[in-house]
Amino acid sequence: MVRNLPLKIFSGSSHPELAKEIAKYLKVPLNEMEISRFACGEIYAKPKDTVRGCDVFVVQTATANVNEDLMELFIILDSLKRSFAERIHVIMPHYGYARQDRVATPREPISAKLMADLISTAGADHLITMKLHSDQGQGFFNFSVDNLNTNKLFADYFKKKKLKDVVVVSPDAGGAKDAKKFADLIGANLAIIHKSRPAHNKSEVTHVVGEVEGKHCILYDDMVDTAGSVSAGVDALRAMGANKDIYLAATHAVFSGPAVERLEKAGFKEVVVTNSIPVVKKFKGLKMLSVAKLLADTSRSVHEAKSVTKVIN
Repeated sequence: MVRNLPLKIFSGSSHPELAKEIAKYLKVPLNEMEISRFACGEIYAKPKDTVRGCDVFVVQTATANVNEDLMELFIILDSLKRSFAERIHVIMPHYGYARQDRVATPREPISAKLMADLISTAGADHLITMKLHSDQGQGFFNFSVDNLNTNKLFADYFKKKKLKDVVVVSPDAGGAKDAKKFADLIGANLAIIHKSRPAHNKSEVTHVVGEVEGKHCILYDDMVDTAGSVSAGVDALRAMGANKDIYLAATHAVFSGPAVERLEKAGFKEVVVTNSIPVVKKFKGLKMLSVAKLLADTSRSVHEAKSVTKVIN
């Protein structure tokens, strides 16, 4: 049954362009949220129009200013909750702190769970996100989560290239399952790079499992942060005889620190990412795929109580 609640969509300050694009696909206006800072740096936010009894969607992704983005989101959610919004959905394409999802060494926090608790406490009823670092992260929330997969988006892009002799390469064992699903969509084989991590944001490639000699390679990952892993992956693939074009495909273009410089030097034919995070510094070979329609179609299905699975597939 179609819900009769009015649909309203708001944007935080992290990615207003994506919010505008989503609103355009939904064929609704982007409602205005008043956001400002006090002289001391405290954040202030409130919706300019009434949201009482409405189905409200808030677009706020995690950028390089992740802590500011999250604090702003918490305050926006609290303002909507106290304004009697009927339901509040968070559209967070890139979920901040997602990688801190387990205790890997003694005394570590599980920050991904903490963020889930804070989002819930602030007033959210539902989360729409993309490519969580691990699917199990959905269990951190005490409400429903739609964790959208971008495999089909990338598959449609690469199918148009009609590449021959292609192998999809997972830059680590943890991403092999998802890379295999993508490989199946484009009819390619799978290879896996084995690496170790001596410290945060540092990795060392030890060997490559799979046949890459004489192949086009697509390095496939959920995100690119400092680009150290994927840059080292290119060197490993070349050493194993991958003498054709090497592509990089990743959902979240975090691009921290030396990432852009490393990607430019790595020699990728193309670096294909989505606009889940706004990319400030563009470079040659960068291709951006929009996730706005996928997020808009998912939001519409949620609002109308229809299947989201049909949207993804």
